[in-house]
Amino acid sequence: MNLLNIINENCIKYSEQICQIYKDSNLTYGNLKKYSDALSKYIISEYGEDKSPIVIYGHKEHEMLISFLACSKSGHAYIPIDTTFPKDRINDIIESSKPKLFINIGNINIDNFDGKMVSRENLNDIFNKFSGLEPSKSFYLKENDVYYMLYTSGSTGKPKGVQITYKALEAFIEWFMPYCKTSEDKNVFLNQVSYSFDVSVISIYIGLLLGKTLYVIDKQMTSNFKDLFENLSISKIAMWISTPSFAEMCIVDNSFNKNLLPELEKMFFAGEILSKKLVSTLYERFGDISIINGYGPTEATVLITAVEVNKHMLNAEDSIPIGYGMDNSRVFLINDAGKEIKDGEKGEICVVGDNVSIGYYNNEEMNKKHFFTAEDGTKPGYKTGDLAYKKDDMFYYCGRKDFQIKLNGFRIELEDIENNLRKLDYVSNAVALPVKHEEKISYIAAFVKLSKSIDEKEFKIAMKIKNDLSKFLPSYMIPRKVKLLNKFPINTNGKIDRKLLQEDLK
Repeated sequence: MNLLNIINENCIKYSEQICQIYKDSNLTYGNLKKYSDALSKYIISEYGEDKSPIVIYGHKEHEMLISFLACSKSGHAYIPIDTTFPKDRINDIIESSKPKLFINIGNINIDNFDGKMVSRENLNDIFNKFSGLEPSKSFYLKENDVYYMLYTSGSTGKPKGVQITYKALEAFIEWFMPYCKTSEDKNVFLNQVSYSFDVSVISIYIGLLLGKTLYVIDKQMTSNFKDLFENLSISKIAMWISTPSFAEMCIVDNSFNKNLLPELEKMFFAGEILSKKLVSTLYERFGDISIINGYGPTEATVLITAVEVNKHMLNAEDSIPIGYGMDNSRVFLINDAGKEIKDGEKGEICVVGDNVSIGYYNNEEMNKKHFFTAEDGTKPGYKTGDLAYKKDDMFYYCGRKDFQIKLNGFRIELEDIENNLRKLDYVSNAVALPVKHEEKISYIAAFVKLSKSIDEKEFKIAMKIKNDLSKFLPSYMIPRKVKLLNKFPINTNGKIDRKLLQEDLK
């Protein structure tokens, strides 16, 4: 596969077809090529063979897609930064990556940047000035070049820049693309996930490689149900791509069903645990659709496991599996001693293959901790910090290693509590968090969203939850405090914002 060549060919073949719809504005495949070519020529004219990364700041504007491709065609890795990022985080990213070019689509003032700042207005001038010019393919990124860098949270408080190569991106796409194919006459992919979150890669690159139309749902729409549902009703979405939290938010409204999205064929979820209740509700609402569950760390290019969820899985005792390991890499489990374990045993998920990142940018200490080279010395490997067990070639997620806490001498996995809270028929979702006093964990609190109204005061509902939970868990795992929420706060990546919930406990 040659990703850039195929996208270029699609831009010529489908030149009049719309590749992205954002509010009242359409971007055609032809213009995607025309503008990305022009911008890449500008970048080459300014920086030549210099390959320093380029920051692209914005949200869901057409210029974001154009800029991504322009960077790739001019030989630069890009760093997408969403407009929801706080200024301190943006400054940390600039300090870490030291870009010479900042494409400022979202119009932010940055004080400490001494490189070139290109505004949205500047882009229009560049499109005009370099119109009709094409970059030499000799400048295109090569397989071992870094294609993009995503900054993820770091334990030190400073974000880590995950470097994903062209080769890694193609390895992921080659494996996962078959999961994303829809009927030939159904052309629309949901484009809702923030570009600073790696799941967005699915809609962007697999969507463009398949010649699809990306329908944008932005942060403003997701905060206004009327606006959101009006957009969904006209979207003609065939392939849904999101976190489970975004779908949980949508199903609160009973009109989120087949009548709203009659073209829908597939729904794909990643980034969080996919609950049986959500899947059951979606099957009830949408009937004959495919629901795909996936798992993977940013450091291994979006996903490393996936499976289509069937009705048998909903009735099984196990949770919904995260799927089969990707077939062009090796996914396996190790114990605390670093040895591979047998099926049925719980261990840390590891992956070896071309899809694995070449490491964090300028962060050797963390690279040594998390990345390794396979025994034969040919492929990079990554230790995810996530726990799972394997049964019949299928992986089942058990939570984060660092979500394990010790309370009164007992080792507890917080996600174990969450999974059992979801077993209660009146609970739709739950988050368990430790509460600290003077740096020591003193008790566990749970935030709970009900699936149906209960006509009782909150403290009585909390008592009922604790009592019912005791049928599944020992007393030392029962949360001392239970807080009811109408909805969970969602962060930039579309996941439940655990940090915000933790702040609520202080």
